[in-house]
Amino acid sequence: MIVVGVGPALAAASTASALTAAALKGEPYDLVVSAGIGGGFQPEAAVGSLVVADGIVAADLGAETEDGFVPVTELGFGNVRHEPPADLVRRVTEATGARTGAVLTVSTVTGTAARAATLRERHPTALAEAMEGFGVAEAAAAHNVPVLEIRAISNPVGPRDRAAWRIGDALAALTEGFGKLPPVLEGWNRHDG
Repeated sequence: MIVVGVGPALAAASTASALTAAALKGEPYDLVVSAGIGGGFQPEAAVGSLVVADGIVAADLGAETEDGFVPVTELGFGNVRHEPPADLVRRVTEATGARTGAVLTVSTVTGTAARAATLRERHPTALAEAMEGFGVAEAAAAHNVPVLEIRAISNPVGPRDRAAWRIGDALAALTEGFGKLPPVLEGWNRHDG
């Protein structure tokens, strides 16, 4: 386990450093797993549940225009989505009982109902938001290593209500979910269907 820090930039830099160091030692990684807690879009991703990303999306990488938000891909450069191996997502979901959907990476955590509604409108399959997944995925892609993102839901996406946060419950769910992963990961081959 490597702690990469908060935010997409630090997560990308930390992940790239770890991947580079491993490759230089002749011990490259076969898979990168970005895991942690995040906000869940209600009611689909309840507090205390697990979400496995079938898409890791940079939700706010782009430009605000008079006509609305334009993702960086529509501006003609960059990428805003990584897709983990579908077979691995399916296997992890089956083993853990997690929900599958997009996990949005944001640089600023959502704190209003209006922003939550806007994100859901732009990304209808989104189940969660966090701050690191896309950075981790960018670093993994640069090293040609597959990536998986797992989030345990600690709070609803929307108005900030610290009294409603259940970080302990989310960490317990994440720990329980990870306890079910060793046979899945040991039996998975990146070249499987």
